[in-house]
Amino acid sequence: MSVGSCTFIVILGVLAFVSQAHGQFDKIYCGDDNCYDVLEVTRDATTSEIRKAYRGLARKFHPDKYKGEDAESKFQRIANAYEILRDDESRTDYDYMLDHPEEMYGNYYRYYRHRMAPKVDLRVVLAVTVTIISILQYWHGWQRYDEAIKYALVTPQYRNKAKQRATAQGLYDGLRKGKKSKEELRQDEEELLRKVVEESLDIRGGYSKPSVWNVLWVHIVLSPYYLLSYMVWWCSWHWRYTVKRQPLTDEDKEYLSWKLLKMSRTKWDAMEDVERIDILSREVWIPENLKEYVQEKEDEAKAKLADNTRYKQYRRYMKKNGPGRITFDE
Repeated sequence: MSVGSCTFIVILGVLAFVSQAHGQFDKIYCGDDNCYDVLEVTRDATTSEIRKAYRGLARKFHPDKYKGEDAESKFQRIANAYEILRDDESRTDYDYMLDHPEEMYGNYYRYYRHRMAPKVDLRVVLAVTVTIISILQYWHGWQRYDEAIKYALVTPQYRNKAKQRATAQGLYDGLRKGKKSKEELRQDEEELLRKVVEESLDIRGGYSKPSVWNVLWVHIVLSPYYLLSYMVWWCSWHWRYTVKRQPLTDEDKEYLSWKLLKMSRTKWDAMEDVERIDILSREVWIPENLKEYVQEKEDEAKAKLADNTRYKQYRRYMKKNGPGRITFDE
């Protein structure tokens, strides 16, 4: 049962309690009147006939023309009847109530379900939501990329390399032309170094330069293509390596390596070449080699952790004050 259904059931329960307390329910639809009689049409009338009848009655009994004491209430009854009968779903619920007046709670449920249902097309809501997420995703990507560039500019290792590259390319020569203050020269140098860093520094992972191809909207639009590409790749993989028993290509060896080691492709690409070559040489796509490599890395991590001063302090603390210690402290 959905949350909406539970909500309406609660509403009906409240209405039942109120009815027992006060002896009657509030009026729904057209109340004691018949909506078809209010618009002077039959139950077999088409939507266009209902619309035509409403327009005629609205002109006749509009408060500006009809001067009777009940002008406003009569016009409201006509407008209310039209609102109920102009909508196919609301009209169907109303017809059901006319045919099954004994189903009091069910009629109330259908009435309030229609009145409380959202009027906006769900497709529009989804489109707007995805658009907002895509914009925020792209904007956040530029923010992180800008943070990475600023970090590189204040890190001596990258800043010095950028200066060396700018000097080798003769980019500093243009900065000294014309009369400029120290502040202007400093700003020009920062812009120059930023440009050099953006062109030469290979930033990967979550701080890489954003692209519109990575936003949610593009992924949704291209999802059929991605699915088809995956199916073609999967069939090709099993044909080559399961059926024909061909040897692995270098690219597929890399794929199996980072996949079996539970890495992302970005993390694999960010690794040092020496480390990647070592993994490939160990042939971790073979189960025995993978198990041996993982165990070796776990042992190395434990050894480093054991030599860590803070970890030693933590272990001493847990030994004296951690769980399992029995004391008689008051």
